[in-house]
Amino acid sequence: MIAFNTAAAGALNATRMFDRAAMKVAQSAGNDTTDLIGAVVDQSQARTAFSANLAVMKTAEQMTGRLLDMKI
Repeated sequence: MIAFNTAAAGALNATRMFDRAAMKVAQSAGNDTTDLIGAVVDQSQARTAFSANLAVMKTAEQMTGRLLDMKI
């Protein structure tokens, strides 16, 4: 369960990171392109982090299910 909880917290942090980057994209519209590029990169990193944490949550759930199947 620790892996699931850690991954859930990581997914929440990735969501917050994505939201902050989206705000930067909206604020930098028409301004400095380096800020826009950095924000887009941040969004991509946040998406990757969210996907990785989701994969960990799915794996932890499958492992828990298999352990429960073994107990029965």
